[in-house]
Amino acid sequence: MRDQAQSPKAPLYRAVFVSDVHLGTKGSQPEMLNAFLADASCEKLYLVGDIIDGWRLRKSWFWDRHHDALLRTILRHAKHGTEVIYIPGNHDEMVRAWLPLGLEIAGIKLMEEAVHVTAKGEKLLVIHGDAFDSVVRYAKFLAHLGDHAYTVALVANRWFNWGRRHFGYPYWSLSAWLKRQVKEAVKFIDSFEVALSQEARNREMDGVICGHIHHAEMRMIGETRYFNTGDWVESCTALVEHHDGRFELIDWPSVIRASRREAAPARLPATAAAPVADALAENAPIPA
Repeated sequence: MRDQAQSPKAPLYRAVFVSDVHLGTKGSQPEMLNAFLADASCEKLYLVGDIIDGWRLRKSWFWDRHHDALLRTILRHAKHGTEVIYIPGNHDEMVRAWLPLGLEIAGIKLMEEAVHVTAKGEKLLVIHGDAFDSVVRYAKFLAHLGDHAYTVALVANRWFNWGRRHFGYPYWSLSAWLKRQVKEAVKFIDSFEVALSQEARNREMDGVICGHIHHAEMRMIGETRYFNTGDWVESCTALVEHHDGRFELIDWPSVIRASRREAAPARLPATAAAPVADALAENAPIPA
């Protein structure tokens, strides 16, 4: 794809927000994110935590060419004028040790949190959100145990989608579907969203943008705007702000499916195929 980060044209988006890529895990889908970011030129790119999975990399090393390609694309954005802001999460918490130093690495700013001002003048708190997850905050052992179970689900998801590709079906997240069926998970997501929205209100913000729970969402909670970027392990979603201040959740697998449908050649009905073939063979007019 064309790299619009190098284009002199106006950026496609005012801001792009992505989180929970979990580079270093086999469930991560850096090639999907790279395909999106290669053309998603923007004024600001927010990396909202868990971009690199330090938890997993400490246990076993996994890094391939798709990981490298994604990092190169992000660095190209920074090099060609995009303001790139990296807000670490709990899986890349090793980066938090560098925050007091105020470092900027290859044009990428490291920040504990940020305030994004929209084109309409709204102030949005940008934060990963793990501090509002009581399991991560108070019982890290349970969080790691949950991480192991989640890894097992992602392995199942990978094989499930291998089978779908084999039979010509597009990507569909089994692990995300399973999570939505668990009543306690649904209750947790709701309480997490309410807690983040309350924090934004306490800080006199108009809304909050976060990640962490791998559940893309865009809704009003009371008078507060709540956005969750989703992830690039299951759903492959990103939040974008257009130049008029309008926000949109980009569901990248849906974009890919739509583009394939548009590119697919029109097919004749089976009943018409034989007469057309016969006509071509005899150099005769094709029947209407």
